[in-house]
Amino acid sequence: MLEVRHASKIYGSGPARVAALNDVSLRVEDGDFVAITGPSGSGKSTLLNVIGGLEKLTGGQVILDGRRIDDLSENALVDIRRKKIAYVFQQYHLIPSLTALENVLLPLTFGASNGHAEQRAMELLRRVGLEKRAGHKPSQLSGGEQQRVAIARSLVNGCTLILADEPTGNVDQKTGIEVLQLFEQVNRDGVSIIMVTHSPEIAHRARRIVSLRDGEVVSAG
Repeated sequence: MLEVRHASKIYGSGPARVAALNDVSLRVEDGDFVAITGPSGSGKSTLLNVIGGLEKLTGGQVILDGRRIDDLSENALVDIRRKKIAYVFQQYHLIPSLTALENVLLPLTFGASNGHAEQRAMELLRRVGLEKRAGHKPSQLSGGEQQRVAIARSLVNGCTLILADEPTGNVDQKTGIEVLQLFEQVNRDGVSIIMVTHSPEIAHRARRIVSLRDGEVVSAG
């Protein structure tokens, strides 16, 4: 379970002071699928970043599985991200020189791995329909295929929470639906998902919708 308690994030000071988050609280149960919506500049991506420890809070707390994580050292946060939290971005962030299989294996390079790592990575590529593209590099894959590789990579360490920032933003509508269907499948398997999107249509594929405006929660389903 994830809890965000009275989170605030301030950028700048004086006349340049901007409150990206203002007293935001959020609770995500195990196995939940939450869409974070709102206009540009509402704080959606900032909220995702503080949950994942990519940005420090100005005030408030982030608690994951009963443990406060917002005040951890960077090394401890890296360990949390290796074991429990994975990101899927609008930009796929694949390594151009690596094959699809090698990109999926990449998180295991920096964490604990075992002799079955390649087998697991191939199983995940099969799950996202790309086992026949395992030896292809990103430049040889479509945008939708690259995003599916990114989703497989996010699952390779057995994470329990996926943070997805506009995951369908760089693909066409048909491919976007396929990406959402993958998320729904992963969610049915018990992985919690928090997805940022500007699209009401995409948001309604989630179990719950939380809307932000000017850094504040204006509605929570």
